[in-house]
Amino acid sequence: MPSANSLDAVLNQIDADLPQSLDRLMDLLRIPSISTDPAYNADCDRAADWLVNDLRSLGVSAEKRTTPGHPMVVGHTKGSGRHLLFYGHYDVQPVDPLNLWDNDPFDPRIEDTEKGKVIRGRGTADDKGQLMTFVEACRAWKAVHGELPGNITFFFEGEEESGSPSLVPFMEENKDELTADLALICDTAMFDDNTPAIVTMLRGMLGEGLTITGPDRDLHSGYYGGPAINPIRVLSRIIAGLHDDTGRITIPGFYDGVPELPGQLRGQWEQLGFDADAFLGAVDLSTPAGEQDRTALEQIWARPTCEVNGIWGGYQGDGFKTVLPSQAHAKISFRLVGTQDPLAIRKAFRQMVEDQLPPDCTATWKDHGASQASQMSIDDPAFDLARHALSPEWPNEAAYIGGGGSIPIAGHFKSILGMDSMLIGFGKDDDAIHSPNEKYDLRSFHHGIRSWARVLDALSQ
Repeated sequence: MPSANSLDAVLNQIDADLPQSLDRLMDLLRIPSISTDPAYNADCDRAADWLVNDLRSLGVSAEKRTTPGHPMVVGHTKGSGRHLLFYGHYDVQPVDPLNLWDNDPFDPRIEDTEKGKVIRGRGTADDKGQLMTFVEACRAWKAVHGELPGNITFFFEGEEESGSPSLVPFMEENKDELTADLALICDTAMFDDNTPAIVTMLRGMLGEGLTITGPDRDLHSGYYGGPAINPIRVLSRIIAGLHDDTGRITIPGFYDGVPELPGQLRGQWEQLGFDADAFLGAVDLSTPAGEQDRTALEQIWARPTCEVNGIWGGYQGDGFKTVLPSQAHAKISFRLVGTQDPLAIRKAFRQMVEDQLPPDCTATWKDHGASQASQMSIDDPAFDLARHALSPEWPNEAAYIGGGGSIPIAGHFKSILGMDSMLIGFGKDDDAIHSPNEKYDLRSFHHGIRSWARVLDALSQ
C-alpha cells in the first residue's frame, strides 16, 4: 500500500520532470490529427502510433487497433486492486478559420498572459493536454515505484471530434477486454480557476430537423398572400408554443423521468457561489429565461431544455423579394436529464407538430442523433475518495458538479460495459476549445498531473 511519503515522492518527481512532460506534450500537439478531414488520415494514424510508443515506454502492453475509420489505442497494465479504464481522444477539431489564429495551430508554444502562462495550439485543452495529464502521472508513478498503480486499461479514440462512428461497434466487439470496475474520463473542466470538480451528471441530447411544406413552389405574395398558407407562419406558431409562460416545455410527457436534485448536491451547488448575473452579463444578458422556479445553475446542469438552433425560409439574399415560401425549416435540440427517453420524446414532439399542421401543410423530418443522459452513482466510495484526494492540490475543496453538455462516451460505458464514469478534467471556460487560439493553462497541465497522482494513490488503496 503506498504511503504518504511515497505520494510525496511521486509529486516531487512530477515537479522535476515538468519540462520533459511539456516536451512530450508538444510533440503530440505538433501532429495535425484532424479526424473529420480525410486529408489528415495519415496524421491521425501517426498520433495513434505516437501514443502506442509512449505507453510502451511505461511498460504498458499497448497496441494500435484498426477500425473502419481511425484507429483505437488500447493498452493494459496488470496489478492488484480496482480495475480502472482511462479514456481520452487524440483527434482534434479543424482549425478554420486559419486567419483568426495568432500563430500556426500545430506549432504549439508557451505564452505569457494576464492570467499566467498558457500552452497555445490546437488540441491543448481538447483533449491532448488533458489526456497527457493522466499519462504523465502514471510516468511519475512508474519512476518512483518501478510499476504503475494497479490494474489500468488505457483506451484512446481517434474519432471523437467526428461523431465517433467506430466507437460503439469497437466497444461491443471488445466488451470483455474493455470492461473495468470504473472508467476515468479527462475531457471536462474545473468549476472555476481554483475549484476542481468531478462531473456526476451529463445531459443527453436529441436533435431534430424539421421542414414544413405548403405550396409546391414559392409564390408571389401579392397574388397569393392571404388565401395561401405560409409555412413560416405555421412553423413560427408551433415553435412559439413549445414553452409556456413560465418556461416549461409543453411537449406531452416531456418531463417523464426528470428527477429532483438530491439535497446533498443542492447544498454543494449553493456553496459554489455561482453568480447568475455575472454569467449572463458576460454575454450582455440580464434575465434568466428558463424555468422560472429553478436557479440558473440548476437549469444548466440538472434540467432539460428545448432550444431552436436554426430557423429559415423564403428569400435570404440582399434586398427584398416578396415571396410566400414553399418551405420553412428549423433545427431543434433537446438536452435531456435523468431517465428521459430521447426516442419517446422524439415521437411525442413529432406527433405534437403533426397535430398542429393546418390543411395543405406537411412535415418531413431528419434526426440528428439521440442519446440518454448519464448520471453517476456517488454512492460508490471511489467518488468520495477521489474528491478528497483532489482537494489538497487546489485552493478550494473539490465539488461534485453537473455538465450542461453531452459526453456520449460516458453513456456508452454505462450501457455497453455496465460501468460508471468518473469525469475529472482541468479545462477552463476560456480555453477556446474548437475555436481559434485554443489554449490550456500551464497550471492546469502541471496541477492536473499532480491531481491524477493523488487520485491514483487514493484509489490504489
